[in-house]
Amino acid sequence: MATQAEQLPLLQLAELTAAQFIDIWKHFDTDGNGYIEGKELENFFTQLESARRGAGVDPSHASFKEKMREFMANFDKNSDGRIEMSELAQILPTEENFLLCFREFVGSSAEFMNAWRKYDTDRSGYIESNELKGFLSDLLKKANRIYDDKRLTEYTQTILRMFDLNGDGKLGLSEMARLLPVQENFLLKFQGIRLTVKEFDSLFTFYDKDGNGYIDEQELDALLKDLCDKNKMDVDATGLVDYKKSIMALSDGGKLYRTEMEIVLCRDSML
Repeated sequence: MATQAEQLPLLQLAELTAAQFIDIWKHFDTDGNGYIEGKELENFFTQLESARRGAGVDPSHASFKEKMREFMANFDKNSDGRIEMSELAQILPTEENFLLCFREFVGSSAEFMNAWRKYDTDRSGYIESNELKGFLSDLLKKANRIYDDKRLTEYTQTILRMFDLNGDGKLGLSEMARLLPVQENFLLKFQGIRLTVKEFDSLFTFYDKDGNGYIDEQELDALLKDLCDKNKMDVDATGLVDYKKSIMALSDGGKLYRTEMEIVLCRDSML
């Protein structure tokens, strides 16, 4: 873990490398939950302001609190009171690395899912770390990005550092999806309603009306609408269509089997 003295020079840099960006993220996301929030957020903004002004700041001062409110209004895109990785990429002057590439060329989460599916062949919600380089290469080609093997290796190693925390050589879909722009990451929308295995099994069985072991597009329509209504999620008709498109990208010829739906809805299947 970097110390405060080590961290401040990074915040003063005109441009950050991918590795430096991750160093900053890990420094402030102290509990490793994927967000900079609460005291972490106050510490981040204090150090950011100090680095930009070249002098110390007083977090208890009214002007500091007002600046922090303005800062969050500009960068907290989904207004949840915390900073996610893709939001931090817009705050810090990061070089043209995989974070910015993701934001620029992944037009929708469905495109991300299509690329993911090619490598998650057993639909477990993970890809092996040795397949990650190919996964990133495919995404960069889709974006018409020019890159060399050295840069691709750097992106791969940075993502491994970020997500393969237990060193098991697997990367989870839910974790990788954090690189998507907040508004495109439909997995985030369902974070508050993660189901247990028992709840998920009951739900899947209920909506698999014909009992054929999978949910089709029509059945998914009913499931998503009811799920959003029951959990008072503020999603309009367009949003539901987008969610469905993203989830269907995980399907096999229009068929969503139990494992694919688990990735989205069951908390016991997530990292």
